[in-house]
Amino acid sequence: MTGEEQLHILEALLFASSEPLTQTRVNLVFLDDPPQLNDLIPELQDKFSKENRPLEIQKIAGGYQIITRSEYETWVRRLLNKSGRLTLSQAALETLAIIAYKQPVNRFDIEAIRGVDCSGVLKTILERNLIKIKGRDEGPGRPLLYATTDIFLEYFGLNRIADMPKLKEIVELTESDTKDQLDAFIQEPTQPSSVIDQPAESPSA
Repeated sequence: MTGEEQLHILEALLFASSEPLTQTRVNLVFLDDPPQLNDLIPELQDKFSKENRPLEIQKIAGGYQIITRSEYETWVRRLLNKSGRLTLSQAALETLAIIAYKQPVNRFDIEAIRGVDCSGVLKTILERNLIKIKGRDEGPGRPLLYATTDIFLEYFGLNRIADMPKLKEIVELTESDTKDQLDAFIQEPTQPSSVIDQPAESPSA
């Protein structure tokens, strides 16, 4: 198999995959001598660039995905907005932000920050696999601890939690009158999902 054939196969796999393509998944596809993503992805990215394609390849959640280039965001967003998809509610965004920056964190600490009951929104984002139960706290009652998942990384187009904006950077953004840009970053994820708030029982602690 030639290098050009491997590139074509890799592009097809990236296009067909609904989640980030990892080396482990590539190894399962090839019977022998699987191509190495770290070697071929730069070649494919260079090919996209030279052909001036509206696509690029981004490292997300430990794998790779084909995404549209930022200059075509307006058109893609119009299409998605016409699809009837639901986006994250403000309560879900606030809860996810607290969990992402303080994980693992229990419900009582989340509610202390938000100032409202979070049992319903926690159940909703748990069902959507944006967060997971990470264990139990050592405090009184041993409440459940929550942390983000790889689905969370995919939703927001992140490769790892460390890629999130630092809190100091967020403060600097808000202090320099760019709060609208920050809101756009939080409320407009790379990969839309269907998450809404709904009344629900609190996960048992």
